[in-house]
Amino acid sequence: MGFGDLKRPSGLQVLNNYLADKSYIEGFVPSQADVAVFEAVSGPPPADLYHALRWYNHIKSYEKEKASLPGVKKALGKYGPANVEDTTGSGAADSKDDDDIDLFGSDDEEESEEAKRLREERLAQYESKKAKKPALVAKSSILLDVKPWDDETDMAKLEECVRSIQADGLVWGSSKLVPVGYGIKKLQIQCVVEDDKVGTDMLEERITAFEDYVQSMDVAAFNKI
Repeated sequence: MGFGDLKRPSGLQVLNNYLADKSYIEGFVPSQADVAVFEAVSGPPPADLYHALRWYNHIKSYEKEKASLPGVKKALGKYGPANVEDTTGSGAADSKDDDDIDLFGSDDEEESEEAKRLREERLAQYESKKAKKPALVAKSSILLDVKPWDDETDMAKLEECVRSIQADGLVWGSSKLVPVGYGIKKLQIQCVVEDDKVGTDMLEERITAFEDYVQSMDVAAFNKI
């Protein structure tokens, strides 16, 4: 097991691939396994290795709590893909006194101007890439039952009124007439809404405003998309 040489781009690539579907080196919470691998990495991975960079920045935030993280720190060869051998060297395993060496890189640590520039540049690239990702829009599919007053209500006109309701984040879909008894049919109509822009209360208020045709409106089905 291992990540190859974590001081070299090839090793960081193995780490990035390993973290593609994982938040931590082991388990579901930060542990000494993350500390061991973190200490073997020279600095922030390049912005294009975003899984490794995301993990690096997250574990760096535990700088003050690293000693209290759960687990027992093991040699690097005990972590990572089973088909890769650790060639980083002694790394964290040879550290004799973690308290004397700040391997997380404190603010007081001397750092060359070039290293600072590279680190800030990589972090800026990472933040820029995150900002460009499109935000997920929460949507719902809603099935509405719109009931007329009686069997003499013009259902074509009723549907026309309902579909005349226009709003940002509202898209009308298919519809049909469903018998409810005594010759009366209700309009069952589908719509897709953006949750932040359109709600069922607004739909009910707008639809029942056509009081010449609409007796009531009910939500027959509501599903998140």
